[in-house]
Formats: sequence, C-alpha cells, structure tokens
Amino acid sequence: MLRLPAGGVTVGARGLRWLVCASIGTGRLTALLAALAMICSSGAAAEALQLARMVDGRASLTELSTDGQVHTRPLPPDWQTPLGSLWKLYVHAYLIDNALADPGYQCAGQHRDEVYCCQPGERIDRDQALVRSCGLYYAPARLGLDATAWRNYWAARQSPSWLRDLAGMRPSVQVPVAQLLSSLSSLPRQTELRRILLDVSLTARDPRVIGQLGASWRVKTWSWYRGDDKDARIGGFAGWLVDGTPVFASGEGSSQSVLSKFAKVLRTQSTAARAVDGGQCVEVQLFTRYAIAAVEREGIAATAGTLRGSFDVRFENGNRVRIDSTGELLLVLTGAAPTLIARVDREEYVARVLDREAAPTPAAAADALAIAIRSYLQQNAVARGDCLAIDDSSAKQRMAPRAATAAARAVAARTADLVLSGTPVRYHHDRADEQRLSWLLAVDQANAGADFQTILMAAFPRASLSRWDRPTADCQRLTAAERWLQARIPEWRERLDREPGYQEVRGFSVCKLHSGRPHTDYARQRIHVRGPLSLQDRLDLAHEYLHLGFANHPRGRDEAFVEALARHLILE
Repeated sequence: MLRLPAGGVTVGARGLRWLVCASIGTGRLTALLAALAMICSSGAAAEALQLARMVDGRASLTELSTDGQVHTRPLPPDWQTPLGSLWKLYVHAYLIDNALADPGYQCAGQHRDEVYCCQPGERIDRDQALVRSCGLYYAPARLGLDATAWRNYWAARQSPSWLRDLAGMRPSVQVPVAQLLSSLSSLPRQTELRRILLDVSLTARDPRVIGQLGASWRVKTWSWYRGDDKDARIGGFAGWLVDGTPVFASGEGSSQSVLSKFAKVLRTQSTAARAVDGGQCVEVQLFTRYAIAAVEREGIAATAGTLRGSFDVRFENGNRVRIDSTGELLLVLTGAAPTLIARVDREEYVARVLDREAAPTPAAAADALAIAIRSYLQQNAVARGDCLAIDDSSAKQRMAPRAATAAARAVAARTADLVLSGTPVRYHHDRADEQRLSWLLAVDQANAGADFQTILMAAFPRASLSRWDRPTADCQRLTAAERWLQARIPEWRERLDREPGYQEVRGFSVCKLHSGRPHTDYARQRIHVRGPLSLQDRLDLAHEYLHLGFANHPRGRDEAFVEALARHLILE
C-alpha cells in the first residue's frame, strides 16, 4: 500500500490517481515513479480501512485491506477526521442523559434531507433518528438546545474543546481521532447507546452485513467529502465493541459501502471475551426432570443458601453430577426434596446452554444456535421479579451447572442481543423440520461456508433478526402473493429447468413493499413487492423470483434476461 507521509493515511485507487496527477503537475518525479511502479506490479490497489481503537487508555491504528493484509501500530497523534454524522451521537447522549423529552420527527416530504429520516407521513422517534442518521431530528434549534448549558455539561465531563461548542456540532469540523476515542470512552449512557446502535448493522443497506459482522460492533456511521473534492467521499463509523472498547474507522466511499466492503474483515478484529452488558438476569431451576436426593461436598450435606465451590448432586435414581458455583447457585431445602436455583445474566445463560446443548465451534453454527437459544428464552421464559424464569430440562433448554467456557462466552458476546422474531423458535440436535434448527445440519452448513444468518434463514425463513428489546418482524408477509407464486412454480418447472443456472427455490417469503422499487433480498430469500395481485404485481413476483432462482449464476444479475423470461412466463 502507498501512504501519504502525514497521518498515515492509506491511498486507495482513487487517491492513487490523484497522487499521480499531482506528481505530474509539481514535478515530484520520485512519487510519480513509486505510484506507477505500484500500478504495474500489483494491478488494482486493494482498498483499505483505518481502524482505531482504545484499550486501557492506549490508542492503536490497525490498517485492514480487502486483500487480507493487517498492520497495527500506535495511533498517529496528528490524525484528524471530519466529524461527519457523529455529531448526532453526542447530541443523542446529551438528550437522554439530561432526560429531555423526545419530540419525534414527522416527515412532510418538503425537505430533501428527509430521505435520511422517513417517508412522507411517517413519524420517527429519537432512537430511529440515530440509526437512520436523521440530521433534521437533531438540529439544535429544533430541539431548543442552549449553547451555555451544552458547554457547561461537557466541560464538567472534561470533554475536548470541540465537543463543548454547540455551534461546532456540524459534519465539516475536523477533530483529532485520539480525542474522539477518548470522548467515546467516557460518553454517558453507553449501555443504552450500544443497544440502540445494534440496529445500524441490522438495517444496513447490504443485508449480508449483519451475517458477516455479527453483533460485536455497536457503531454510528459517518461520511463526508474527501478534502475539497465534492465528488468523492470518505466514510466509516465510530462507537464501541460489545465489550465496551471505543472504536473509529475511516475508508474511501460512503459509510454504507465501507460496512459492506469490510464487514467480513472486521469480524476478525472483534475478539471480545464477554459482552459488557450481560442483559436481564435469568433464574433457572436446575434438574427439574430428575428428583434430587442430596447436594453434598466431600460426602457432607450442603446447607441451604448460596453455594460457593464444587459440589456433588446425588439423584434419587442413583446418578451423580458435579456442579460448580461462585455464588450464582442457591440451594433450597424447604420442600420435600432439595431444589437448586441458578441466577445468571442473560448472556451467561446463553453461553451455558450452548456448552450443555452443543459446542462453540464451528463458529457460524454456534452463532446460529446461540441466537436460537436466546430467542427461545425470550419466547418461553416468564417474568419473576426482575428476572426471567425458565426450567432446566430436555423439554426446554438445558443449562450447564457451572461457569460457561471462555469459547462459549465469546459466542454469546458476538451475537449479544440478537433474537429471531416473527416465528416460534425451536432446535434439536439432529432433527430438522419446519421452524426447527438442527445442530448437525448447522454444522454441515457452517463447514460449507455459510454464515450464521444464512443458517438461521434456512431453518426459519419467516423470521427476522432483531434486537432483544425490540423484537420486530421486518417482513409484512403477503400470504396471497406467496400462495400464488408457490402454485406457479410447478407450472414453470419444465420451462425453467431448461435454463442453465436455474435452481428451484421454495423457502422464500413475499413481503409488502412500502416504498421504492420491487427487489430481492438474497440473504434472507425475500421478495419485496407492492401487491395486491395486479398484472404488474405478478410480473414483479415472477421477475424477483427469477433473481432468486438464478442467484448462483451470472444470469441472475442480468436484468434484461430476467425481465424477458418473467414476461414469457406471465404473458405467453
């Protein structure tokens, strides 16, 4: 890679062209020859992402390349970035930390920037405004923010000078990346912000992002112009990893293109051992299918109360099992038989069930099962005080009676807060059927290269990935359109089987399109059309189904071929 001397910025293909032209104009022959040598020796330059993070007060810069190269060094102290859309993150933190009312934002279709907010007539709340990067919502004048109160608030938090200036909350302002990371490390209400920002990955324009990136990155996207070139943009994100590590990233292109290009590479850079936000507590009555005769330590019956250390559980049927506790297990002796109750946080529960029911590898299969475990908990547990209560049994979910392994905790961390909504969730070791995940099948799919989203969508085609605290189905199903298309596929089979590259698809969903053009979500096998079934709707259904049917062949991206074939199927 070729780097400019100042700030350690990697030059991509577009920047390389600029350097060549600048070198010609100024006579810097050495730089010109170096640039030409790179072009001749390596062909098209790999695109690069600058990823900064702060761990234990020390900031580092990792340069990630789309060709797999990774280089890490100390963060250059003079590296600056335009603030871009990140100013909205600070306004959001200020609003919620000061308990200011959420006025919402109503789109009237009269401002061009509403394209980042909502459709005409739609109203969004503060959280949606942050995820969608709606600048109109956060306009300080609209919110009635006071510059003096703003300055005093951030000064009391010893924030950098640029953050104390309310008038400076605009995208063009240049800020030191080191200071930005430091401000993120002390930003208020991080738990709430990290939860909200999971939706950035869940709602990315490229539906593959969440399956490649996972839930480890809780970030606000940003983009701005590259220098004085209004036709070129740089973009990236800033926020936190799931373990609370502050991060900032910058690359060429819009923020959404950066997410799409680097999601898979970024996954390798998230090695969180555990989520900093463990979630709601879960209360589990252990061994509900087996009568406990005694709980003992070295042959002596344990006393009622909190358990610490290793114990033997002896069952009425003669079996024994060793359990370990650091205070999360409670022994109750008031009934006819001893009762063991565990209280752990939600993500520890997910990790312990994963240890008991399956394994933390292969990664994609384990991630899929962890999301299924968390979803099953949400759908089947009952509230008990501040906790969720669920039995430990083969009829529900079995939890390991000891601390989760480090590997299982890592799986829970990189899927933290993700659930499936819109359908009941079940799973089994080796049996796959409708709306049931098979662990062994998931292992085979993972070993074949599938990510966790692909595995889940194959098992639960009607489900939607969403946040634990906001489990919403993002597909309003058009059942009549689904039935119509399912009935047409056998009629088209003879004709379509003659086409090279066609593979019949049955497990798709047809979703109502609220705006924009009909399209296909390949990752989740979803067809988005308007409905009801007019002639144009039927043409759209056939057209988008053919995109799915030829998804693994170049013809699937040939709009002229797809449209001609759809018209043949419907009109002839």
